[in-house]
Amino acid sequence: MSESISQESVTDHKSLLSKETRSSFDSEDNKITESIPFPADDNSNDYLDITPISKSRQSNSITTSLSIKPVKDHRRRRSSSIISHVQPESLEDEADQQLSINMNVLWIDQRGAWLVHFLLVVILKTVLSTILKSNHYTQITELSWSLTNTLYCCGSYIMFHMVKGSPFDLNGGCFDNLTMWEQIDNGVQFTPARKFLIFFPISLFLISTHYSRFSLNMFIYNFFICVCVGVVPKLPWTHKLRIRVPGISGPQTIS
Repeated sequence: MSESISQESVTDHKSLLSKETRSSFDSEDNKITESIPFPADDNSNDYLDITPISKSRQSNSITTSLSIKPVKDHRRRRSSSIISHVQPESLEDEADQQLSINMNVLWIDQRGAWLVHFLLVVILKTVLSTILKSNHYTQITELSWSLTNTLYCCGSYIMFHMVKGSPFDLNGGCFDNLTMWEQIDNGVQFTPARKFLIFFPISLFLISTHYSRFSLNMFIYNFFICVCVGVVPKLPWTHKLRIRVPGISGPQTIS
């Protein structure tokens, strides 16, 4: 009898231990399942662990958002000075200028284009001589050549250095802010066309000086017109240099 009682007590003790272990495991499982939040069907926030953002984090986020500055277009800068350089163009405009065919200056390298300058000088000289002779001016030769030099240099300056853009709408506006001289040969300096356009006013100055019988007043006048209007604007150091004339030309920009 004593042995049977001891066996029953052992079995009861084992059953109690098994129940305790099961209950402990169940409690741990319940804790685990309770700690995992599941979304509710009614969109309630009962299981959402929302931690408030600290003030320091909020201030940091505000400062970082305010520290971002909008990117400014550097090509839109305007200059209030009389003499200024044009701001550099964008990469897209430079690529378009290199790849596109500019019909505005293509004729300068064609045959017969240089002959037009000689014909223009002959026409100007003939017309001015006729006008001066009809008005009974003295020193017709001296005045006609000096006026021819003046009109040619001023006309070439307006044509090559004041008028910007291209009359042909074929390039997407990539040449809108470049003068005709800056468009020649894509800005490459001392090409044959550029050399001709530089030396032609010089030769016209020498002819005017010769026919004015080397008069000092005529020499100074023709020299000023030739150098300041006909030659200096075509030199490399004046490339994309703008001279603002109040009331005639406005501030220079890249559009």
